[in-house]
Amino acid sequence: MKRRNFLHTAGAASLASFFLHGTPLRAHSPTPYLAQLANLADETDRVLVLIQLNGGNDGLNTVIPLDQYDNLSKARPNLLIPENQVLKLDNDAGFHPGMTGLHSLYKDDLVAVVQSVGYPSPNFSHFRSKDIWTSGSPATEHWNSGWAGRFLDEVFPNYPNGFPSEDEPHPPAITIGSVVSQTCQGEVVNLGLAIKNPSNFNELLDTGTGQAPNTPYGHELTFLRETIRQTNQYLEIVQEAATNGTNVSALYPENGNKLADQLKIVAQLISGGLKTRIYVVNLGGFDTHANQVEGNDPTDGKHNELLTKVSEAIAAFQDDMEQQGYAERVLGMTFSEFGRRIASNDSNGTDHGAAAPMILFGPCVNPGIFGANPVIPEEVKNRDSLPMLYDFRSVYGSVLMDWFGLKEKTIKDLLYDEFSYIPVLQTYDGEGPREFQSLFIQPNFPNPFVDQTTIRFRTDQTTRIKVMVFDSQGRLLEILANEEFIAGNHELVFDGSRLTAGFYYLHVQSANERRVKLMSVVH
Repeated sequence: MKRRNFLHTAGAASLASFFLHGTPLRAHSPTPYLAQLANLADETDRVLVLIQLNGGNDGLNTVIPLDQYDNLSKARPNLLIPENQVLKLDNDAGFHPGMTGLHSLYKDDLVAVVQSVGYPSPNFSHFRSKDIWTSGSPATEHWNSGWAGRFLDEVFPNYPNGFPSEDEPHPPAITIGSVVSQTCQGEVVNLGLAIKNPSNFNELLDTGTGQAPNTPYGHELTFLRETIRQTNQYLEIVQEAATNGTNVSALYPENGNKLADQLKIVAQLISGGLKTRIYVVNLGGFDTHANQVEGNDPTDGKHNELLTKVSEAIAAFQDDMEQQGYAERVLGMTFSEFGRRIASNDSNGTDHGAAAPMILFGPCVNPGIFGANPVIPEEVKNRDSLPMLYDFRSVYGSVLMDWFGLKEKTIKDLLYDEFSYIPVLQTYDGEGPREFQSLFIQPNFPNPFVDQTTIRFRTDQTTRIKVMVFDSQGRLLEILANEEFIAGNHELVFDGSRLTAGFYYLHVQSANERRVKLMSVVH
């Protein structure tokens, strides 16, 4: 019997408020490249706080593309924020008016926005897409482990055996809530602890100290006893940190903001001396199929309430960390399982879409907006969505490189071979300067086209370039090129004769730059 099955049948629900162990669906084998991570346990006190927005956040209503405003107003006239109420980030984009706290942080150079983050073949099922985002797997594969769990597996080798120890007395990861995040699932066990209230919990019940029989049941009993012992010890450490920690920010909302309550606990534990690497918090309600706005006022309603909560919570947490002197150690990052479609529906809501922005915050970020605004066509159909500009695994990998010191070859093994670095943080400690190219994409000709069109681009340096075509729902249709191109002008002929009439996205990507253009097929 597998350990997870045993824990289910042996009353593991009694443990679920503190921790939950996962089970393999597909093995993702570690390689020698990951050995470097074992030395990181003693080299960093940096903290990564992951904020999961459950339900699929409407990115076009979060970071509003002002340079696409006219076309967007045709696609979602009942939802679009009035242009004069958008909180401007620059001349081309702005935050939803409910995000005043995050807007202030942005003006203080504490926020980075990564535009149009997703993956090549989006899945619009909540369950499956959450699994993809938390595991870091391709959309076509099922992986048993979480992307952060694989990282922690190597930092804490053989976990849970021998943990906690004198050298490593603190839990590797903590989820604030009832169930530990799948993000922290390792190859064998989850390296996270789930805690609702660190100042008020009892130790788990012991299962006895007698020698277990040398049987499959006995082996599982031994494992369960060890897990309970380990968890009890961690809870003592966590409770001590909660007792020693404090909150000093006056910005935390008094009630009604569950995300702020969770981040307040994270701040308390950090200030109390807990050396946990990764915290996961979450806020639900982003599946806004209906009543996203209230009545005829697009600045009021469900999505406004959600974004206000996110903004207030992050602003209070950041203020708390700054006042207590821990801000330089802490990086925050939001993610959601997908975005929403371009067009609104008849229920004053939006349906499941593809790419959406991610927000990173803290003194360590390279402030500003990464990537151009999504392109909105003049005529939008009900099922049209946005293609990815950045693969979410490249965001994860860039954070692991610059925050926890992993090398690029390790990231490719940990996540995927086509990882492309994004300089979202200021803390790169690698060898030598980062190389950047200038990439230019000219309009394809003819456009619109019937059967074929010529794609034209230029690069100022010899570099690998990937050219892709996405459909109007954000799905990858074809990779036209993925090879090294010398400096200069280049042309590719795209055969679109099999495509139905409509618009498509041309995506040209070098190591550090991405460009998107609309193409139209007519018959």
